[in-house]
Amino acid sequence: MTGSHSIRLITQDDKEISFDCGADENLIDAAAKADITLPAVCHEGNCGACHGHCRSGDYVQESHSAGALSEQDEGHGGILMCRTHPRGDMVVEVTSDLSHITSGPVPEPVCEVLAVDDMGGQVRRLLLKVLPDESGVVHSEFEPGQFMELEVPGTDIRRAYSISNAPNWSGELEFMIRLQPHGKFSSWLIDGAKVGDRLNTKGPEGSFLLHQAGIAPRRFVAGGTGVAPMLSMLRQMAEFQETHESHLYFGLTTEADLFAIDEIEELKASVPNLTAEVCIWKPTADWQGFTGSPVDAFKRDLQADLAKGIKPDVYLCGPPGLIDAAEAAADELGLPYSSLFSERFLPG
Repeated sequence: MTGSHSIRLITQDDKEISFDCGADENLIDAAAKADITLPAVCHEGNCGACHGHCRSGDYVQESHSAGALSEQDEGHGGILMCRTHPRGDMVVEVTSDLSHITSGPVPEPVCEVLAVDDMGGQVRRLLLKVLPDESGVVHSEFEPGQFMELEVPGTDIRRAYSISNAPNWSGELEFMIRLQPHGKFSSWLIDGAKVGDRLNTKGPEGSFLLHQAGIAPRRFVAGGTGVAPMLSMLRQMAEFQETHESHLYFGLTTEADLFAIDEIEELKASVPNLTAEVCIWKPTADWQGFTGSPVDAFKRDLQADLAKGIKPDVYLCGPPGLIDAAEAAADELGLPYSSLFSERFLPG
């Protein structure tokens, strides 16, 4: 290929894989030609699913949403691979294991609706069951932290939502979905969804996964339904009885937004060494818990952690403002950027 460059991917499990990419191609498209399926959803620089870090090499990055990739992240070599064109050989770190990007096309299973429940706080619980494909195979494997694309029935519109339950043999997928005014998927949930409906899906996708190396304490900082992938991670930790010292910071604007409180209480009882804190930004006078954002509470505790020589692995999920604030707090206090793992929720 004339003008092509070698792209070396370093995966989370320290494996390497290479492909060629022309100067007029982006990394996602070039990888697909080499049968490498990198995480990507919007392909327009808006969702952040194809986030990576350039370790070395020159490149040009097209315009993108600041919510998907902040200036601070870019300063650390952050790139969106769907917007990146090489100008020389590149070495790029991705947060997926090698097995996640060489396992062929992303499955697109049809699912059946098992339940739609009101969880409070304008959040619906959607429970799906993966149906067998034409060969009788049920594609229901996923890892905690991953997401699925769900198609609005009768349209080709898809929205990405994180899975909130733990991997299971029954093919069940649980989602916690905040209703958006006039949202396409939200409107279907409110007015049309019923048990027995069938839904086209795509996934699992994404590389927001638990870092399994070592026994570093874990901090989970979530805003709103950003708690969903963390519940999946914590539910697996409960099954495996993982003993990492862990704390969940769950942020909501008001008490009227509360949801998933029973699920968090169950996890506190079943995950060894887990504590949790609900943070209300604008509480009423009756609120007895933490007042402020989850980043405020995280920063308070991180300062104490670092003073004791503790460097936790930090998982961040929620709107871009929350992620940016938490990353800035960690940077200010001196936590290495490599200890941060994030997933941004962007308007769909």
